[in-house]
Amino acid sequence: MYTLLAILVPLVATLTPVLGQACNSTNLCSSEYPCCSEYGFCGTGYYCLGGCDPLGSNTLDSCQPNPLCESANYTLSDTSRILSNYTTFNGNASLYDWVVEEGSVMNTTSGGEAAVGLILTESGGGTLVSSTRYVHYGTISARLKTGRWAGVVTAFITMSSIKDEIDWEFPGNATTQGQTNYFWQGFIPQTTNGVIEYGLTDTYSDWHDYTIDWQPTALTFYVDGNVTRTIQASDCVNNATGVSEYPNTPSRIQLSLWPAGISSEPQGTVEWAGGMINWQDPDYVAAGHFYALFQSVSVTCNDPNPPNVNDTGYVYGPNTTLDTPSITYSNKTTILTTGPGGTGGASSLMTSHGMHGVVVAGLMVLGFAAHLL
Repeated sequence: MYTLLAILVPLVATLTPVLGQACNSTNLCSSEYPCCSEYGFCGTGYYCLGGCDPLGSNTLDSCQPNPLCESANYTLSDTSRILSNYTTFNGNASLYDWVVEEGSVMNTTSGGEAAVGLILTESGGGTLVSSTRYVHYGTISARLKTGRWAGVVTAFITMSSIKDEIDWEFPGNATTQGQTNYFWQGFIPQTTNGVIEYGLTDTYSDWHDYTIDWQPTALTFYVDGNVTRTIQASDCVNNATGVSEYPNTPSRIQLSLWPAGISSEPQGTVEWAGGMINWQDPDYVAAGHFYALFQSVSVTCNDPNPPNVNDTGYVYGPNTTLDTPSITYSNKTTILTTGPGGTGGASSLMTSHGMHGVVVAGLMVLGFAAHLL
């Protein structure tokens, strides 16, 4: 962890004249670079789209509205609805269902069934795919096959722009179990909310449907339609502060395969993931990569209040009570605009993209690791 930080901090410092300042809720972006990206840096263009943090941006409406939830069954039989480079996405969720934020995906089959494979390599790192639409409560299921290698983690999660998070994760070579977890606004509790779900049949060889049933009053996890765990929202109130630490803000769906068993990760993370990655594993040598397979993702929306016909996205309002921002609908476009007063086109910072990709890759690993400590 500290070695990676030692590399990244000077690198970020060299980029700040282009990318703008680091940002968070107490260090807002400037009007020049108004949008606080999901990785905590100010910018324009695609920085204002998926994961843009309104609480760290110049104003609450600096980020584009989060595209509304739509109930759908996303069949991942090919990559035609997946944009391979998220920096070219303009916010039009009708064109693409998913964007690749890091790594690469491929068309493949397993047992004669079409699927999309997420790739992990020693030189290129892992893969992170995010939905272009958000969910503000609802039922989300993913049909997938995990990896089976120590240090390689498969994940199906939801993540909001202010780091509310709900997880199904599958560490390393533990192919008869999974782990469920949740976080509120990126806060790491002293006692983990993570639970190991035992008794799964082979998660690598067999297709399974993993479900996150996220409702205003309760969060329930399922495997193949069977309940494995339920959390009541009423049990998530911090007794010391009175704040409800229950995920409650619009979230993207994220699918990932990431390297936890590498030397830059903390020892606890490596152990959690099953140990260091063996880059000489016969599966890796034969294929040239590790992989996880995703066949479909289904979404049934359950917004607390139904949107109007002209509404396009979710927007944040001021904090209401107990550190919980208000969420409302907007009829403004979710698509990036250019010209005076606009947030800039998707290529507005492309001159720095090569170096930015290095920073994003490192910060993604840090972000994944941080919530496991």
